[in-house]
Amino acid sequence: MNLDRVLPFSHELMKKAVTEGDIAIDATCGNGHDTLFLAGLTKESGHVYGFDIQKDAIEATAARLKENNAAHQVTLNEASHAEALQYIPEERHPNIRGAIFNLGFLPGSDKTVVTTPEHTIEAIDNILSVMEKGGLVVLVVYHGHEGGKTEKERVMEYAGNLDQRSVHVLKYEFLNQKNNAPFIVALEKA
Repeated sequence: MNLDRVLPFSHELMKKAVTEGDIAIDATCGNGHDTLFLAGLTKESGHVYGFDIQKDAIEATAARLKENNAAHQVTLNEASHAEALQYIPEERHPNIRGAIFNLGFLPGSDKTVVTTPEHTIEAIDNILSVMEKGGLVVLVVYHGHEGGKTEKERVMEYAGNLDQRSVHVLKYEFLNQKNNAPFIVALEKA
């Protein structure tokens, strides 16, 4: 297949925005795949801040980073992504070049613990407010769970109403896939 699937495409987008020495955010650590990927982009001179409200996710991410000798490049926080800027030193805010979210629930865990539209929108707003031109927020929207449809609708309404002079908004999805296939919303600071 020549078209990128959703997760590989989210990484291709991040490669365009985040480079060595930058600050990046994994807003939903999950099992640490995106956290490790971002650490590879920021390299030794940059840093990744990871967030998840579930202790299991933080522990799984920490183990993945340790296995790959990248733990020293990442600060993990058992906290909501809505509070991200409180955990990142203010002097580093202008160096935040990318943030990635996987909306939904932690695979293999309690499916009742999910991201919420209020916290997600607050987090996006906060991160965009400090990003310089060219900074990128990528949302991988999983919406086939309880509350997922509501979060999808609220996030899409929020993104669709952002001023195009301030933020460029892209939606990437496969239209003919069934079963609530995930899609991407990318927000680039203009």
